Amino acid sequence: MEAIFYIIKTLISILVVIVPLFLIVAYVTYSERKIIGFMQSRMGPMRVGPSGLLQPIADVLKLVSKEIIIPTNANKGIFLTAPMLMLIPSLLVWSVIPLSEYFIISNINAGLLFILALTSLSVYGVILAGWASNSKYAFLGSMRSAAQIIAYEIAMGFALVGVLMLSGSLNLQNIIYAQSGSLLNWYWLPLFPLFLIYFIAGVAETNRAPFDVSEGESEIVAGFHVEYSGMAFAMFFLAEYMNLILISILCSIMFFGGWLSPFQGTVIDSYLSFIPGFIWLSIKTLLFIFVFLWLRATLPRYRYDQIMRLGWKVFLPITFFWLTIIGILIYLEYLPL
Repeated sequence: MEAIFYIIKTLISILVVIVPLFLIVAYVTYSERKIIGFMQSRMGPMRVGPSGLLQPIADVLKLVSKEIIIPTNANKGIFLTAPMLMLIPSLLVWSVIPLSEYFIISNINAGLLFILALTSLSVYGVILAGWASNSKYAFLGSMRSAAQIIAYEIAMGFALVGVLMLSGSLNLQNIIYAQSGSLLNWYWLPLFPLFLIYFIAGVAETNRAPFDVSEGESEIVAGFHVEYSGMAFAMFFLAEYMNLILISILCSIMFFGGWLSPFQGTVIDSYLSFIPGFIWLSIKTLLFIFVFLWLRATLPRYRYDQIMRLGWKVFLPITFFWLTIIGILIYLEYLPL
């Protein structure tokens, strides 16, 4: 009986996370079009619903009702497996994300390791999608994308090693608790170069502008998902935006105190103590999502060789150097543990 109760409780927790997540993804696409429209002196979506608010629902219905066309010479099994290989890890990661002080689906001790392992799986979906499509454009796009993800995955991993060194834990709840005290106790201060590297590498990892060479329309049409349509294409789309939200929430947790109030340890905190931790985490995450969208509206696309150089020759040496500095400071007891 206890086991059944536990299963039901876990299923409810999963639904509480997944259903709002799909809605958030839908409205991140809407806000992206609105924000970029505003920055380019346009209106953005305006037709469906008041101020275009129902546009994401119309897009979903359109994609669901479209036929999944499989190219004649494509490898059918792998072609249909690739979108799932992209989407499933993007969903599984949310099981270890602490959304508030009291809510987390699975509070495992190796949460950080679990996230790194799952986020690196998406590269398989990219490669298989490009290869199974039997299209030169898709294959070129997937090779570019895979090389880019691998280049930036290493820098991202090492950036999180700095967080691990300071917090002394792989558990995400403990990492947040280790930052409690005040705004100056958050890890953005001692790990500022690593935070910048993590965020920029996250933009590259999710194939977002200005690192979206895998889908450079002027060169290779639409990248690795050029042959996909209908629900299969929607899965790639969902995975991309879920990863965008994931990088934003991880930046908030690792470097900006997660659900901790920025006024902690000040007089203002006593007046704002009624605000739940989930609201603070949401505000921080939304700010990072806005920066993602802002980058897309502002910066031109990088050249492929520039992206590779930035990943291997700039980010990797800086992470090694800063980790060495952090290690020395911890050894000399200048940084509290």
